[in-house]
Amino acid sequence: MTSTESTSDQRTLGNGATPVPPPKRRWRRRWLYGIGGLGLAGLIAYAVRPQPIAVDLAPVERGALQVTVGAEGQTRVRDRYVVASPIDGELQRIDLNAGDTVTAGATIARLDPLPLTSQVEATQARRRAVQAQIAGVDTQRPKPEALAQAETRIRAAQAQVTQAQAQVTEAEATLVQAQRDRDRMASLQAQGAVPRQDLETMELAVTQRQQALETARQQVSVAQADVQAAQANLAVLTAEQQDPDYLVDVYQAELAALDAELASLTDDARRTTITAPAAGRVLEVLEPSARFVAAGTPLITLGDPNGLELVIDILSTDAVRVSPGDAVQIDRWGGEKNLQAIVRQVEPSAFTEVSALGVDEQRVNVIADFTDPAVPLGDGFRVDAQIVVWEEENVLTVPISALFRCDTDWCAFVAEDGRAQRREVAIGPRSDFAAVVESGLAEGDQVILYPGDQIEADVRVRGR
Repeated sequence: MTSTESTSDQRTLGNGATPVPPPKRRWRRRWLYGIGGLGLAGLIAYAVRPQPIAVDLAPVERGALQVTVGAEGQTRVRDRYVVASPIDGELQRIDLNAGDTVTAGATIARLDPLPLTSQVEATQARRRAVQAQIAGVDTQRPKPEALAQAETRIRAAQAQVTQAQAQVTEAEATLVQAQRDRDRMASLQAQGAVPRQDLETMELAVTQRQQALETARQQVSVAQADVQAAQANLAVLTAEQQDPDYLVDVYQAELAALDAELASLTDDARRTTITAPAAGRVLEVLEPSARFVAAGTPLITLGDPNGLELVIDILSTDAVRVSPGDAVQIDRWGGEKNLQAIVRQVEPSAFTEVSALGVDEQRVNVIADFTDPAVPLGDGFRVDAQIVVWEEENVLTVPISALFRCDTDWCAFVAEDGRAQRREVAIGPRSDFAAVVESGLAEGDQVILYPGDQIEADVRVRGR
């Protein structure tokens, strides 16, 4: 286009202002501005519209699941022997060291029982004193001569009774005869054959015989009283003879106790050599140096390191789910491969232990045996144990991180067509990472992990 043509297409204003484009070009510019505005409005609408929330997704799938109870455990020797001093004495230095092997009956310590010698002598002296007290009891008893004299007095009194009774019999016969003579004299005097004086004489004789009989009877009573007195005296002497018997019983009981004590001390005095109760290895020497020890002082600990067992203390609320025969997996013991064990016993009694937060907890010891006895561990080693209380090979599982509480049920969000949908889920046994799905989810569902407050029903989501 030449300058002349360009000039002819423009319209000039008479006042010399800027030239105005032709109408065709003005419409083209308006279209361009409109398209640009629509594009800008679309960009603004796209920028301000809600964006899908980025979430972590995980599938609901089938697989193996183990439910475990985790806790710290400690190894210990199953058959542990703490050998203590049987007596008071001077302990000689123990030459054994931890790890040394000992055989059953081998000498592991020696004691000098010198203090027992003085105890034996003191007990023997006390025994002699008791024997002297027993002998002194006899001096308190009545002498045999006094008993014999009392018995003689009884016999003499009984003889006097017999003699008095004979005199009574004689007096009775004399009185009967005098009464007969008086009766005959009375009959003769009535006939006038004899004088009255003779009758009176005979009556006097009867009276004298009656008095003699009464005297004889009184002598019998006196003699019987003498017998009773002599018998009473003998009873008193006999009781005095038996009164000190309780003292003899007391002293004899004390003597028996001293004999038992003396036998025990004598036996202890012979136990100067302490031997190993069983074969094994020295786990710890508790008293390595020579010194005086009291009876019952622990000296050395023995055991078989190959006979290890595992002690796991767990909460009592977890202990009710553990049964003998449950598998135990041991990790974090210092090696790469996990060790295996089997629960042998759940102790029936719980104990109180203060947690790291200062809370009193009721805990129970679970005892387990290693499946491989040749474990590379020693006595008192710390391990982390997982007790398998439930296990299945093929179950439908959902990650625990996808579940949350909704009222009294469990719920989860499932990503469907780019949107979150809430599902109520019934779960079964669960571990720390996954739970068994009983209903509410299907295999292959994509569940949202760690759903936050932004995740609601029908909210747009996208996986990261």
